[in-house]
Amino acid sequence: MSDLFERNQNVEEVLIEESMKGSYLDYSMSVIVGRALPDARDGLKPVHRRILYAMNDLSLSHRSPYKKSARVVGDVIGKYHPHGDTAVYDALVRMAQDFSMKEPLVDGQGNFGSVDGDNAAAMRYTESRMTKMAEELLEDLEKDTVDFVPNYDDSMTEPDVLPSRVPNLLINGSSGIAVGMATNIPPHRLDEVVNALTYRIENPSATVEDVMEKIEGPDFPTGGIIFGRKGITDAYLTGRGRIKVRAKTHIEEKRQREVIIVDELPYQVNKSRLIENIAQLVRDKHIEGISEIRDESDREGMRIVIELKRDAMSEIVLNNLFKSTQMQVTFGIIMLAINNKEPKVFNLLELLDIFLKHRKTVVIRRTIFDLEKARARAHILEGLKIAVDNIDEVIRIIRASADDNEAKESLMNRFALSEIQAKAILEMRLRRLTGLEIEKIENELAELRKLIAELEAILKSEEKINEIIKNELIEVKERYSKPRLTEIVDDYDDIDIEDLIPNEPMVVTITHRGYIKRVPVTQYEKQHRGGKGKTAVTTYDDDFIEKFFISNTHDTLMFVTDRGQLYWLKVYKIPEGSRAAKGKAVVNLISLQADEKITAIIPTTDFNDDKSLVFFTQNGIVKRTNLSEYSNIRSNGVRAINLDDDDELVEAKIVTPETKWLFVATKKGMCIRFKVEDAREIGRVSRGVTAIKFKIKDDYVCGATTIENEEDELLMLSEKGLGKRTTASEYREQNRAGKGVISMKLTPKTGDVVGVVFVEDDKDLMCLTSAGKMIRVDMDQIRKAGRNTSGVKIVSVEAKDKVVSLAKCPKGDEPKDLDVVADENMEQIDNTLGLE
Repeated sequence: MSDLFERNQNVEEVLIEESMKGSYLDYSMSVIVGRALPDARDGLKPVHRRILYAMNDLSLSHRSPYKKSARVVGDVIGKYHPHGDTAVYDALVRMAQDFSMKEPLVDGQGNFGSVDGDNAAAMRYTESRMTKMAEELLEDLEKDTVDFVPNYDDSMTEPDVLPSRVPNLLINGSSGIAVGMATNIPPHRLDEVVNALTYRIENPSATVEDVMEKIEGPDFPTGGIIFGRKGITDAYLTGRGRIKVRAKTHIEEKRQREVIIVDELPYQVNKSRLIENIAQLVRDKHIEGISEIRDESDREGMRIVIELKRDAMSEIVLNNLFKSTQMQVTFGIIMLAINNKEPKVFNLLELLDIFLKHRKTVVIRRTIFDLEKARARAHILEGLKIAVDNIDEVIRIIRASADDNEAKESLMNRFALSEIQAKAILEMRLRRLTGLEIEKIENELAELRKLIAELEAILKSEEKINEIIKNELIEVKERYSKPRLTEIVDDYDDIDIEDLIPNEPMVVTITHRGYIKRVPVTQYEKQHRGGKGKTAVTTYDDDFIEKFFISNTHDTLMFVTDRGQLYWLKVYKIPEGSRAAKGKAVVNLISLQADEKITAIIPTTDFNDDKSLVFFTQNGIVKRTNLSEYSNIRSNGVRAINLDDDDELVEAKIVTPETKWLFVATKKGMCIRFKVEDAREIGRVSRGVTAIKFKIKDDYVCGATTIENEEDELLMLSEKGLGKRTTASEYREQNRAGKGVISMKLTPKTGDVVGVVFVEDDKDLMCLTSAGKMIRVDMDQIRKAGRNTSGVKIVSVEAKDKVVSLAKCPKGDEPKDLDVVADENMEQIDNTLGLE
């Protein structure tokens, strides 16, 4: 074997990293320019352009008979596209899918796939031809309007770009992944894009913001709803943006149950896969409230039916579907395209300008082509007219000539004709010498001279060129105008939904088995002290009202569970009902874990860091944490407090800058008042410190509140309905962790202490008994009493009944005599709700 590195050989040393770098760059640019990215002028990738050009060669217009797709694919890969037939056929199939293309460019006959993700039939079975829209892209191709370049083997030529009378890049969009970059341009409505282009022609100094007033936003062929305009604005201004696209749905009623109907899906979402995903989430109990899902779609349109359970709220289920499935997707817009053989991210105005510049070039080149053709024809007609005017002499010269060349030379010398004119005279038939034919020649020549003048005027006037472009665009718009499919609405980030909801006081109740509802405060009647109340809910052995409180619809509720987790919920998201309604299962509103039970609900209007959240437990523990630490709302909640195994949460309150003392009351009539500062702020997941030490056996904390000044009054209530108002100053201040003082004199007639509330002049007292009776009392009617007294009768309870809870509510108007009876057919809910 000879030496490969002999001295006389021309060997060049190259660093392998430099060689690989250069080769990879060459490959990258080949993929970027020649395969994956669209041209900014006609909006087509090379494979799409080659498919349409090959179909044009085959004369497959929209009026022609269909031809086998395999024939088209064979021509494309044999003449222009040196890649596999699968890639070409896949591109052809997509151009025929009305759910992929806003304006399909291929008219397909046969199975071309479906929105369910079904593949198209093999190319030997399907047939295709161009659509009218595709012909608009090829219009004037034969008039030298674009450059032609050699194909991959230099055996023929292909167009470098199509003339494209329509702004295809924005209308049909494009997506592709190249090396180190990707494009994802959404489709748009033709009418809006044409309006923007004509506006740009009329207003050369228009800005991106001006043009955006003409284009509302993307318009997907599958419809759907775009939530929010910020992503659209970002994309049009910078070339990059993210938009949220949702399925379009409506609600129907069926057998007293709500049914969600999905009418449209987000762009490029596989319907069959979506249904399977929803079914799996229901089986895994990640989405609650769905009883059945089925696909009722047909050729009339899409219809996915999602039947809900009797206690499910459609709004909550929909939100879960949007959150967990492709019924809501994020479409990332990257307006990347090729211009002058270079990839670049363009804003909306730049893409419009590139198209208009391309159309101007096409119109100029077309006009030059037509002008040269008209001049050539006029030149021939002028020669024919000379011959007709001197027909006798022309005949004599021709008859005297020995051959064609001599006759041609003689005519050229005698009448100063060009070679082309002389040749045309020699080829002229005798019938052209009739009077009618002579008149036709003169008329045609006059029309050509007029046309030449018009074409020359067009080339001299940019205004005329712009007018031609504008008129052609309007003609396209009138021919292909369609209504908008995708609805664009403001997101919750753009318009606060709370602005649309009245801020009203509500009574929020939650039962032991986990049913929650809100009822306007005005439905509860005010009674005098000692009244027996109206039935709020008729309870059963297996359920009773466990908690109730007053809050406004705009407030945020913080739910604290027995596991020390905290969840959030806006009051207006709780279903409103009458006092007879049982409400909805709370697990349909917040994401509770299995066997997790709510122990405290805290309403708040904001999460300012000048406030804190204080927790009181049965074992006398107090914990204070800055409220801002609970502002980061999460669907799965956050840790609120670490509880001992034998401890439970009793109360939680908001501490404002005006709060000076914390007040804790126990079941056996003891209490303690200490400074807020004694319970310093600690971390969110801490246990807390001791608030009170119990003096009596089996005593525990039953209530707590906050105090701003010593003139404030506290109202304490016992199980048998006795209560009293006492000034805070009568409860002497102590250090935290003391044994406290007597809060209420207890006897068998009073029973144990139920709780304590802070007296406010604009609030009434609401009491709930174990039998489910609720009474509303004006606190002004309750007389003041000393610290160590039993108080007066506030609520009359039967022998077996007792007060179990109390709360404050805004003062009501005139009483409404509404007797309320609970739904006798109250259904059982699954034990896994965790609220037994």
